[in-house]
Amino acid sequence: MEETLENPEMNASPPKPETLSNSQQQEEENTSEESKPLFDQNEIFKALEIVEKDSMAIAETYVSLFSSLRLILSEVTSSSVDHMRCFSDAAGRVQESALDAATKGNRYINSCLRLNEEMKSIDSLALQLKILRKNVDTLDSAVTKLVRFP
Repeated sequence: MEETLENPEMNASPPKPETLSNSQQQEEENTSEESKPLFDQNEIFKALEIVEKDSMAIAETYVSLFSSLRLILSEVTSSSVDHMRCFSDAAGRVQESALDAATKGNRYINSCLRLNEEMKSIDSLALQLKILRKNVDTLDSAVTKLVRFP
């Protein structure tokens, strides 16, 4: 941008005649600098136009960038909320399933304990059945002897 602001014609000093004295040379330099402005107004306006256009382009780029960032942030936030809801639902279902499984497991354990208690008394029942069977066999033998007696 500095190149557009600088005027090579303005920066170049006029050739100095060798025949002039130092005081004459200084007077001539002072009068030539006072008569010409450092920058031409048209060049300044052109430079300002360029700066303004560049600034507008940069501003539009920033607006577009921030708009895109806002949209993406909104999408990410929405996605995060959806994931948290999904996680919450899944965690709730797992909790329900775990509680259901624990309840069923407790029922199974209690059933096994009752069965174990009943199985302890089965030995005495088996002994009673053996005795009953022996008595039935004895009775059957006695009945058979009585029936074949004649």
